[in-house]
Amino acid sequence: MLSSLAIQNVVLIENLALEGASGLCALTGETGAGKSILLDALGLALGARADTALVRHGAAQASVTASFDLPPKHPLRGLLEEKGIHADDVVILRRVLAKDGRGKAFINDSPVSVQLLKDAGNMLVEIHGQFETQGLLDPATHRAVLDDYADITEEVSAVRQAWEMWQAAKDKADRALSDIAATKLQEEYLKYAVAELEKLSPQPGEEEALAEKRAYLLNFEKISGGFAQASELLESDEGLQGQIGRLQNTLEKLAPVAGAAVTPVLDAVLRAKAEIEDAAYNLERLQSGEDGSGESLSAVGDRYFALKECAKKHRCAVDDLPAVQEELSGRLRLITNQDEAMAELQRAVAKARESYIALAAKVSAKREKTAQKLSKAVQAELPDLKLDKAIFTVVSAKAEESGWGPEGFDRVQFTVSTNPQTPAGPLHKIASGGELARFMLALKVILAETGSIPTLVFDEVDSGIGGATADAVGERLARLAQKYQVLVVTHSPQVAARAEHHWHVAKTEIKGKLFTQIAPLAAKKDRQEEIARMLSGATVTKEARAQAARLLGAKDAA
Repeated sequence: MLSSLAIQNVVLIENLALEGASGLCALTGETGAGKSILLDALGLALGARADTALVRHGAAQASVTASFDLPPKHPLRGLLEEKGIHADDVVILRRVLAKDGRGKAFINDSPVSVQLLKDAGNMLVEIHGQFETQGLLDPATHRAVLDDYADITEEVSAVRQAWEMWQAAKDKADRALSDIAATKLQEEYLKYAVAELEKLSPQPGEEEALAEKRAYLLNFEKISGGFAQASELLESDEGLQGQIGRLQNTLEKLAPVAGAAVTPVLDAVLRAKAEIEDAAYNLERLQSGEDGSGESLSAVGDRYFALKECAKKHRCAVDDLPAVQEELSGRLRLITNQDEAMAELQRAVAKARESYIALAAKVSAKREKTAQKLSKAVQAELPDLKLDKAIFTVVSAKAEESGWGPEGFDRVQFTVSTNPQTPAGPLHKIASGGELARFMLALKVILAETGSIPTLVFDEVDSGIGGATADAVGERLARLAQKYQVLVVTHSPQVAARAEHHWHVAKTEIKGKLFTQIAPLAAKKDRQEEIARMLSGATVTKEARAQAARLLGAKDAA
């Protein structure tokens, strides 16, 4: 809720600090005292269009600061975090407007755009009056309002997901169709490229392995001498093979005499002889020019350079050739099997569409049922608000498929006919200024449990009414104030008497200069005197004071 409002140099207000309060708050005062200036100043802090006429004459700039207590799960928290602005339990909106029209906007002392300030303001305060309307009067909000009232936000979320899946399937099919048309012209090239790659059959990591083999084979002459020397040490008359053979013979001759004592030694020699023979065989193979796989230097080189040339042709790394082969093969398959491929994609589109329609139809049925319920509920409020000839209707109509969207296929609009002879039309176009505020009041009373905007402002909601109708307006404002902070600018004593908090707006002249001042009426006698003034005019009568006491007493009794 609005916890404080500080205004400097706005029209007739030089310096004003107003502490907010919960519940129903009434602002009263004589016509021209400056009540509208207060709302203009609040609008400036909420991101409304700036007008240099708001800057007090003789001042360099105007400044308005509005502080709000922010509920724990209010959606503004997410918006501010997204913009990198720290949000505690208090959010401060500030606007500075210079005489030359230049201005600055701040949220929690962070410079922001006026649009962000306006977005934040729209989430904190909703203003209804004869000349300024927000929220429910915007047809774009009507569907979401109806969904909240119907408590189908989860169902609508499922519809939105189904819509996204349907659109994704359509996009995939459309891209495939475009690809088919484009790749059809490349069919001959694709056949050649795929055949070449299939014949080459590149393998992941093959380039590095071939490079190692080729380096080995290129250096073979340098290392072959070492292989020959090693073979000489193994195979010459005095080499290891001859010596270990002679050692074996010697041990075998000793065996009959030495018995089991020589057996472990002889076994070890035999194992060593087998290892040496393996080593001799491998050295012989290496000397023959083989790298272990039987490939020659020329074969390895041919393969290596063939891969490099192919990669150059496709403008990729050698290791990327398998992926290129898969991509080109897929494009070729799409051409050669396009009917089957497209049929599969179209089946996916049809399935996603059917899922969307099924979910949207359920939501549509609930909207239609709830629209009738909401229409009746609002209609029941109208007679007491002196709108007894008006007919309020929530229209929920299924659009043509071209008008379907993420929230379903319904167009929702609040319409009104102000008398039986007038055709129904959009609420914001048909109702007059005073009627608009009362229509909004009726709607807000019915929708009291669904809104997330903590502060409501009603300006001149009681315009052109009095007596029992004004009392009905006050009673409904008091009901709204049980859930919201409600600020009402009023000329009706019946409305003012219902308020929990009361401020008096007055215009005074000091040293030839006019000032607007606002004073809280905390004492009951001060409230009684103001309400008596509202009842009788400039001269407050004894009867007016008595009537004011009765109005305040009725409020206390309620």
